[in-house]
Parts: sequence; structure tokens; C-alpha cells
Amino acid sequence: MVEVEWQRMKAQELRRLAEQNAVVILPIASIEQHGPHLPTMTDTRLGHEVAIRAARKAYPRRPVVVTPVVWSGLSEHHMPFGGTLTISPETFRGLLHDLILALTRQGFRDILISNSHGGNIIALQQICDALSASTPATLVLTTYPIEAAAEVGALLEDQEGMQHACEAETSMMMACEGDLVDDSNLGALASNAGDGHAFLKAGRASYRWRPFTHVTGNGLAGNPARASATKGEALCEVSAEALAALITDPDTWAAPSDLRGDGTGGVAFRPES
Repeated sequence: MVEVEWQRMKAQELRRLAEQNAVVILPIASIEQHGPHLPTMTDTRLGHEVAIRAARKAYPRRPVVVTPVVWSGLSEHHMPFGGTLTISPETFRGLLHDLILALTRQGFRDILISNSHGGNIIALQQICDALSASTPATLVLTTYPIEAAAEVGALLEDQEGMQHACEAETSMMMACEGDLVDDSNLGALASNAGDGHAFLKAGRASYRWRPFTHVTGNGLAGNPARASATKGEALCEVSAEALAALITDPDTWAAPSDLRGDGTGGVAFRPES
């Protein structure tokens, strides 16, 4: 089996991958409460699993390497339940900036930021916006349950998509770390918290910060009662397939178009604009 994990490779092997224009997957996750039945590593463990599987699926068409997971995410909304480690948005942005800079300094030019925690999405979009104008790399941000939303939804019985400590995440953890899942009373844990992000909404389409306690008393959003290891394996596979398809699509890494022409009103555009 091809090696895709950065930390298991030697420096010269990684230099060779940079020369081969390998894609780097930079997984971003969190350590946070996942209800009474799942470990706090859930987002980190699943983000790692999907990234590794995706890299191996894509590798026959393009070399891929996966960095260690950045487990320190933005989880302030989970702090009231305990068991959660969170950092400030400023620290998060600084950390990601430095890691992306380290990758580009070594010659990597296509970086897939693979997120597995919903609370990171807005900040990661801002990071991509801020860095894309100055970095020599193409930065692509994905969140695997969203990229694979149709396939994930088709496998679920009680939910339309991934929520939090739900049917999907519980199933995937059963497949990946079954001994860490407490399945003794899953039927009593269901929490109807909307789509998992409803607690952050106001009005028709407005944002308002709230802690997760606003919508759940036990830290869940969704129903883990339908979870199974078989379903979890299928969810891991469709999620990895979606990321592999993203990685191997040439359009993902294509240079941006420039449709400006010579200028407007008889005045040329500045080369650096």
C-alpha cells in the first residue's frame, strides 16, 4: 500500500513529492465534546480517516501526501459541555498561515485544506481569501460532509445530512474506533437540533452567535440510534471518493481566468492589478 502520511516519510521522499507536484491534504479538525457516547477526538479521527482514504484513492492518478491533522480548531460554542479545547480565531488564522507558508516554501503548489468541523468553515474561508492573493499555491477548501452531501444523505435513515454526534458520525466512529463508542443507550440520546447549525441563525438568513446549549441539552444534534459500523464504513468510503474526485479533477487546480483584455476606455490595466 502506498505511503501517504507526511509524518511517516523521510525528508528526501517529501522533496521528491514536491518535485512531482503532489497535492498536499492539510486536514483541519477539532477536539470537542461529542455527546455522552462519542470521544472528543471524533472530528479529528474522522478527518484523518477520510483524508488518508482519499489520498490513496487519488494516488494512481496524481501523487498525494497528507499532513498530520491540525486538531486545534474553533469550538467556543461547545465549551459549556466541557471536554473541549478551543483556540482564538487570531491564533487559528496565524497557525494556518504559517503551515501553508511552510508547505509553499518547500515547493508544494496545490493544497487541499480538508476540514471536518463546521465551526472552522467561516474562518477557513477567510484564510483562503487572505492568502490566495499572495501565496504561489492554489488553495482549495473543502468540508467532506458537504462535498459528499448527496452520497452521505443517501446512506442515512433519520437525517438528511451530517450533524453532530449523530447517525453519521456515530456510524463512522463505530467503523473506525468502535471500542470508544458507548452504544449502551443510543436510543435515548436523539436531539432535534435542526440541521446542526440552526443555533447560529436568526431571521430568514442572518447570523447570530449562540452556544450549542441553545439547541441541545446533551451535546448532540441528530439521532445516533440508527448508527452501525457497516453504515460507517460506507460513509467513510463515499466521503473519501468525493475528495479523491475533487483532487483528480484538473479544473480544481486550474489557474484563474483573466477576461479583462487590453483595457477599458482606452486605458490599459496595470499588470499587478
